[in-house]
Amino acid sequence: MTRIIIFAKAPLPGFAKTRLITALGQAGAAKLAQQMLFNTLHEAIAADVGSVELCATPEINHPAWRDIQLPKGIGISDQGEGDLGARLALASERALANTEQILLIGTDCVEISGGLLREAAQALQEHDAVIHCTADGGYALLGLRRFSPFLFSDMPWSTDAVANTTIARIGQLGWSVRVGQMLHDVDEPEDLKYLPAKWGLPDAA
Repeated sequence: MTRIIIFAKAPLPGFAKTRLITALGQAGAAKLAQQMLFNTLHEAIAADVGSVELCATPEINHPAWRDIQLPKGIGISDQGEGDLGARLALASERALANTEQILLIGTDCVEISGGLLREAAQALQEHDAVIHCTADGGYALLGLRRFSPFLFSDMPWSTDAVANTTIARIGQLGWSVRVGQMLHDVDEPEDLKYLPAKWGLPDAA
């Protein structure tokens, strides 16, 4: 079985999608963050490859989540402390102790679909890892059936070297990896063109 772990911030004005505030305003950026969160949850559930877990920050009992109606049946966990690497490592090690394989995703890439997630889960039947890099040098999906902190510690997070460094480290571990198609995150105003046309832009745009 596969566990899909979605890393997400509460879609709170001034907290989520802050780099889009110049284009959308605080309220618009938060509204888009919520739409992207719900879209990711929908696609993860639709993939139907196993369980779905929302790894949240702040923790789910924080008032920031009070009005967010999450789907029933998903797991909820806390990202914990430390940099992104420490939080990814914590979630990965915990999940792989209880399931065969995991897919780590965020909510920034609207190109992640149920079909793509199914393909990634299938790739892990033949490979130790699967990765979908993003055009900015990061990755939108990392699938694993083995755990090593080497993939997460002392990483150049928030730079264009993240994906290549991760792939290189997978190689250093002697693991096999499938590199999937290039995807695009929606982080900056110029990335808004990657949103589905049917979504439109939030009212605050």
